[in-house]
Amino acid sequence: MGQQVAFFEVISANAERARKFYAELFDWQVDADPAMGGYALVDTGGGIGGGIGPSTGPGDTGVKIYMRVDDLDAYLDRAERLGGKRLVPPTDLPGDFGRFAIFADPDGNQVGLWA
Repeated sequence: MGQQVAFFEVISANAERARKFYAELFDWQVDADPAMGGYALVDTGGGIGGGIGPSTGPGDTGVKIYMRVDDLDAYLDRAERLGGKRLVPPTDLPGDFGRFAIFADPDGNQVGLWA
């Protein structure tokens, strides 16, 4: 069995607008956390959860999927061997949420890894 999609993320230059848009469009529960810089965890009511947050730098806006993996470095290395590019090294998440990393595929699409 392949690696599963574990999380999605919407990053916006206007995170408040994005939170409102997706909450109203899909009837999602979206709760911004001031302690996380306004990043909001999304409860879709079943299935995959996600997050909606503010942009923190040039080129980071858009939609990403995060794949659940057991070894961030191994998957980043594998992505590079297949023509991808490492963008964000393994980084701790706040609390007990684990670690994440981000790479770009050969077409420039950003994909997250979560362990």
